[in-house]
Amino acid sequence: MSGETDSGKQERHFVVPIKQVPDMDEVKFDREEGRIDRSSAGTEPNPFDLNALEEAVRLKEELGGSITVISMGPPQAESTLKDALARGADRAILLTDKAFAGADTWATSLTLAAVVEKISPFDMIFCGEKTIDGDTGQVGPEIAELLNIPHIAYVSEVLERNDSNLVVETDVWNRTYTKRLNFPGLITVTKDVNEPRLPSFKDKMEAKKATIEEWGMEEISDIYTEEEVGLNGSKTMVNQIEVAPEVEREGELFRGDIDEAIIKLVDRLEEEGILRDTA
Repeated sequence: MSGETDSGKQERHFVVPIKQVPDMDEVKFDREEGRIDRSSAGTEPNPFDLNALEEAVRLKEELGGSITVISMGPPQAESTLKDALARGADRAILLTDKAFAGADTWATSLTLAAVVEKISPFDMIFCGEKTIDGDTGQVGPEIAELLNIPHIAYVSEVLERNDSNLVVETDVWNRTYTKRLNFPGLITVTKDVNEPRLPSFKDKMEAKKATIEEWGMEEISDIYTEEEVGLNGSKTMVNQIEVAPEVEREGELFRGDIDEAIIKLVDRLEEEGILRDTA
């Protein structure tokens, strides 16, 4: 599904959706609104997406071609795309439009799939297993289903990279499977798949000067309407988010006579349901 150069040689094309996420160690939750207060912390590229990008770069190094990274978010998400360019991507597209705001995983997948369709042909889409601010693991497989291409989730190792397929290991339901995926296809990767490389200072400086393409509703309006994307097109709504209180470690000492202490300990364990009388 890749394109051809002037010489007739196939030009490989790989796509990586990447998201800018809040620093989850610092972020706060708006309990009244039932949402993450994204303004309460700094931002960073979603760690799982960096593993996906690294896998795309490795494939590009073996087969040649180019990598397009796509992100949907506010204008400040441009910094995440520039980081991706510094790490080996060649083209960056930022989807930023009020029409895209408030999207759930379905509406997000719909919008990203529309962009992939517009920039086709492509050989492989690499996605992170999940995002640390959502933790659903749905977007990658949904993109594949919308594009009607095969996909493999939870890839923990890429065993072979060929000019027409990948051979991967995937961990599902406490089992490890070896699978072959022909191009075009999509995989979602876990953090075990690789160790993302750090960009060099030179690459960072070049990426700072790079142009990030900005796409809005106009660019995909021939595929979807405003009623199908963003909040309007979302199938799920979050009514409330509850953050469980932190549980402090508790302990109890049993002093005095050893035999009495043992009896008290056993009684307490039975009260807590840890021990049961099986007599």
